[in-house]
Amino acid sequence: MLFVEYPKCSTCQKAKKWLETHEIAFEDRHIVEENPTREELETWYHASGLPLKRFFNTSGMKYKELKLKERLPEMSEAEQLDLLATDGMLVKRPVLVGDNFVVTGFKEKEWLEKLGLDA
Repeated sequence: MLFVEYPKCSTCQKAKKWLETHEIAFEDRHIVEENPTREELETWYHASGLPLKRFFNTSGMKYKELKLKERLPEMSEAEQLDLLATDGMLVKRPVLVGDNFVVTGFKEKEWLEKLGLDA
């Protein structure tokens, strides 16, 4: 399993601790040092079943600086994926990539469900 995080992010820290507490093996990846590629993002987006907007870090400074709230609706899917691949700080984190699922952000109930664990 791949855990893509920004180590200074408190939500990422909480999610990582949660994975360790549940003894779930994962490969850790720093989202800024090793930004997801466009190909990875496209694969994850299709595997997730989520709207592409869920892959954007809508509370991030970069998102606000670029005025993406106004711009995203006018952008094509390809343009959005290209933009996400330019900067890890634009990507909602953490991202957890399993064999048959992808989730963005950390919601314990959703993670339990995706990992097939009991609450």
